[in-house]
Amino acid sequence: MLVGYMRVSSDSDRQSTALQRDALIAAGIDARHLFEDKASGARDDRPGLKACLAFLKPGDTLVVWKLDRLGRSLPHLLDIVTGLRNGNVAFRSLTEGMDTNTPHGELLFHIFGALAQYERALTRERVQAGLVAARRRGRNGGRPLAIEPEKLDAVVAALDNGASKAAVCRTFGIARSTLIDTLARAGWTGPGSPR
Repeated sequence: MLVGYMRVSSDSDRQSTALQRDALIAAGIDARHLFEDKASGARDDRPGLKACLAFLKPGDTLVVWKLDRLGRSLPHLLDIVTGLRNGNVAFRSLTEGMDTNTPHGELLFHIFGALAQYERALTRERVQAGLVAARRRGRNGGRPLAIEPEKLDAVVAALDNGASKAAVCRTFGIARSTLIDTLARAGWTGPGSPR
């Protein structure tokens, strides 16, 4: 069975799935087997996509008008298509002419997989180079502490003098989770601990 998925980036009146719907129906998909979302491709919570993926059975083919309607990025698209393949579901994209039921489509899928792996490696390399450059300038990566150093010194002094964490939170106006996270990141483990 052919199942179609459509998406537009916003639910405004200016964007419509009509073009995608017409193309998918012309490709032989029953209108009752069309799923749609009106949401950014960057969002993970797309109920139409979730319902579509749950509806698919082994032997079915998921058809989209264009690749970018399905995945928010190349790695995300490949994750979805790999999940389909693992469930014995084929994938077709009308605009790109990709069909994993054909040798040509299978080749394209493997090329996209190699490109996604290359993209992840480049991203990892850029992040590592940025961290090294920041360390050379005397900066450590990571999120800054939520409590300023002067205030943290006063908090630690109070804790070292026997104040409870609850009392410190009330006195300094700090959320308990923020206090615990900041103390852990500063290396404080209890009264008398070095930071």
